[in-house]
Amino acid sequence: PCAPKLQGLPPPPRPVALPAPLPAPPPQSRASELAAMATAYACPTAAPASVGPSDEAYKTKPDVDGAFTFIGGERVPWAGDVTEVTSPIVDASTGKRAVIGRVAALQEPDAVRAVEAAAKAWDRGQGAWPQMSLAGRIAAMRRFIECLKPARERIVSALMWEICKNSADAATEFDRTMKFAEAVIDALEGSDATEPFGSWVTVSGIRGRVRRGPVGVTMMLAPFNYPLNEMYAMMMPAMLMGNVIVLKLPAIGGLAHLLTVDALKEALPPGVINFVTGAGRKTMGPIMKTGLVDCLGFIGGAKATDALIAQHPQPHRLKVFSQLEGKNIAVVLPDADLEVAVKQIVLGSLTYNGQRCTACKLVMAHESIADEFAKKFVEQVGALKTGLPWDGAAITPLPEPAKPDYLEGLLADAVAQGAAVANAAAGGGVRSGGLFAPAVAYPVTPEMRLFSEEQFGPVVPIAKFAEVAEVDAAVRASWNGQQAAIFTRDPAQAAPLVDMLASVVGRINLNAQCGRGPDAFPFSGRRSSAMGTMSVTEAIRAFSVECIVAFPDTEANRELALGVEQEARFLQPLRARY
Repeated sequence: PCAPKLQGLPPPPRPVALPAPLPAPPPQSRASELAAMATAYACPTAAPASVGPSDEAYKTKPDVDGAFTFIGGERVPWAGDVTEVTSPIVDASTGKRAVIGRVAALQEPDAVRAVEAAAKAWDRGQGAWPQMSLAGRIAAMRRFIECLKPARERIVSALMWEICKNSADAATEFDRTMKFAEAVIDALEGSDATEPFGSWVTVSGIRGRVRRGPVGVTMMLAPFNYPLNEMYAMMMPAMLMGNVIVLKLPAIGGLAHLLTVDALKEALPPGVINFVTGAGRKTMGPIMKTGLVDCLGFIGGAKATDALIAQHPQPHRLKVFSQLEGKNIAVVLPDADLEVAVKQIVLGSLTYNGQRCTACKLVMAHESIADEFAKKFVEQVGALKTGLPWDGAAITPLPEPAKPDYLEGLLADAVAQGAAVANAAAGGGVRSGGLFAPAVAYPVTPEMRLFSEEQFGPVVPIAKFAEVAEVDAAVRASWNGQQAAIFTRDPAQAAPLVDMLASVVGRINLNAQCGRGPDAFPFSGRRSSAMGTMSVTEAIRAFSVECIVAFPDTEANRELALGVEQEARFLQPLRARY
């Protein structure tokens, strides 16, 4: 197809020399100077990238009518207020964000009705879904996957337009999600052999066997950046274990989920999945206050998680799984291969505009190589293609309308305190509507907001350090507990950092960007970054509870257990061993 017109974008960036940092103002006038300089700095602007009716890409613009509720297995037209869904891509025919759909703006009574439908399907653990055999639930899940595949192209298109994920990444999100589901199924089918006590074992005269069962009514929320993959990474294992679910669709990125309703209706019993759309503040609190939620799966912000937990009338019995913020640090030591470090950190900090919890969000480079690293980094950032999702762009418009203002504020604060936008001459920090050209701030210091706040966007802060103790201090002061990356060739330099980080983060990357995959590996965190571990097998454990069937080991009881195993749905063998 023909490429759309990119109107008003800056010219292709070129390598530039690093500008000298601004001098620090006198201490006595620090506050007033900071305020004045922050106010004075502003990102350059250009006309937003847009598409019009004459562009081939315009023909792919979605029109998803989400004016319905999906509760208790029924899709019912919605006559109440609706929210218009827009794209960060500008419609040239209107000069405004392109309208790509609408969703029902549910209110408190509607949200409560959704959790009540889930509770009815759960029926205190006696509902059709939790009482179904694991083999039966696996068959239903496979049916769901098959029913969902015909919607792939529409879902991919929705991801491209609503959250501006480029065509390759949007397709990968759908495909990776389907592969994750198959991997979970494979793990469950082999779980009798891998689960501790998954087969009959006698210990101290007591013979027993463990199977995992559901927790109950589960509420799930996921963010806009991976709306399908991250939600399904929780939802698929939880469903397979027999839980029933209330899905709060993200305010941005929810259209993809609306396109799954037909497959859900076709494959699952009523009430197993229930949608809630609309403002989270109006819907999530009332759901938690009912006390009907047994388990919370949340991927998003720590403050929102805390607020939801606090509204549950019995928080002691609420099982919580959360994957939250990250301010992942990349440490570049003096002996690092700078070509490797630059390549990996550019990928790690700017893939999908840096809108990933796993992104490298703070670079600390040793002062002996910091200038050279920053110069090479700026050059590689300048080579990234900026544009719209379907033309192979690495940097695309930001879905959150307020995000460009926030990023500009971070840069203004950094500039006010002595940093520079190192790639300003090459277009760094130019705002073209929702399109924000990647900006490299150098050198940042601990006093700057960029040093500690999660930017979640295409702004990369680079700091200098003279002693590893400065890295240690930054890690100690940080709220981050997700990941770190170390770039070096020397085991003797890497080892102390590994020891320091091993009690702080969930993953330490050596000469590689921060990341989640492969999905078989555990994805964990500490502090304000996570509560629980995500992986193919760990997600199964997160949304289930061990249940053991045990008896005094006698021949008569063995015969009884064998008969029970053949009759009880809970114990029906997949690959059982006696």
